[in-house]
Amino acid sequence: MIIDNTLLAKLEKLSMLKIEDDKREELAGQLTEIVAYVENLAELDTDNLTPSFSTLSGGTPMREDYPTTDREISQSIFAHTANAEDDFFIVPKIIE
Repeated sequence: MIIDNTLLAKLEKLSMLKIEDDKREELAGQLTEIVAYVENLAELDTDNLTPSFSTLSGGTPMREDYPTTDREISQSIFAHTANAEDDFFIVPKIIE
C-alpha cells in the first residue's frame, strides 16, 4: 500500500494533526514503509500457534483492580486540554 496525498490528507484530518507542507513527502514515505513492514507480518505462518500464546511461563500476572474517585487525578488530566466540560473531553465530530 502506498500512502498518497489523498490518504495523507484523510489521516491528517482524522488525527487532527497539521502536517507541514515540507514534511508531507517524507512522512508519506515513512508511513508507506511502516505499512509494508506490517504487511510482511501477514506472511508469517501462525497456524500452529494458539491464540493464547505467551512468552511468560505462568501467563500474565494479574492484579486487583480497584476503582478510585480521586478528584485530583481527573482535574490534572483535564487541565491539559483546551476543550472539556463536566469531566468529559469535547472533540469535533469526525463521522460524516
